[in-house]
Amino acid sequence: MKPSSHLSDVLHVLLHLAQADAPLTSEALASAMSTNPVVLRRLMVGLREAGFVMSEKGHGGGWMMVVPLESVTLRDVHTALGAPALVSLGFREDRPECLVAQVVNDSLRTAMQQAEASLLARLEGITLAELSRGFDNRLRAHKRAGAPTTHRLEDHHGQD
Repeated sequence: MKPSSHLSDVLHVLLHLAQADAPLTSEALASAMSTNPVVLRRLMVGLREAGFVMSEKGHGGGWMMVVPLESVTLRDVHTALGAPALVSLGFREDRPECLVAQVVNDSLRTAMQQAEASLLARLEGITLAELSRGFDNRLRAHKRAGAPTTHRLEDHHGQD
């Protein structure tokens, strides 16, 4: 099973929204993320319900951030996405009768729970504002070096 990139995708979208001077359409965001607008809208539902973003329909409408970046942690975003599993290991058998498999499963399950708790604690300590500052620092360094950058929404995937 391929790991989900939903958290990474949504964080990417949120940082683009934070930079935007105007609402961004689902179509523009989806195109930059190489996905379908319907998929993007599904991802954004939890963020809207959490009060992080809002969307307006019609000409000039689209998605926009409605909270300060300092007030949203990566854990908040993860929770708004429905708190999907962050750590995943497959078991040879889900409900084994074999005592060896039971011990293996219990050990792996405990390790995954501990890893997930540690990761969630770390996500609690990182805000969207920190990600935004990290982006700003990288952008300045790229500009000083004269390096090409892909940082604006319209720069993604060769859009004009």
